[in-house]
Amino acid sequence: MIYSVDVQITAPVNDTEVTDRVADAILNVFPNATVEEQPGELVGETHSLETFSEHLHRREILDAARKVFFENRRGDTFSFDLKKQPAFEDTVTFAVGNPSELGDIHVRVRVNDPSVEAYVDHIAPPTEEGKPVRPDDQE
Repeated sequence: MIYSVDVQITAPVNDTEVTDRVADAILNVFPNATVEEQPGELVGETHSLETFSEHLHRREILDAARKVFFENRRGDTFSFDLKKQPAFEDTVTFAVGNPSELGDIHVRVRVNDPSVEAYVDHIAPPTEEGKPVRPDDQE
């Protein structure tokens, strides 16, 4: 199946931060993103979350990811925040609760095709006993 998504990534860059390090944090998790510097922030765009999905699988946080995605769903979009420092270290950690003092990486995903549910199932499949379960695996 071919998925069509538009992913917008924004991250504040504070005076105490090195812009390139914030860009590296974004690109570690979203290596296909194009990132541009704007006043006080970096803005990125990509059309794939494959590497991000690999991070979720590797860290075994698929259920947590699904919960965050569906809690932050609005129509054909879902959004989430990631902590900058772990992303810089090539690790995905969701930012929940109070925002980090330096701000978080905000990600907004608009699913054009097929549906939000199908796309979430693709990047963060449901699990059973901690193992990913895909509908086609159950046949």
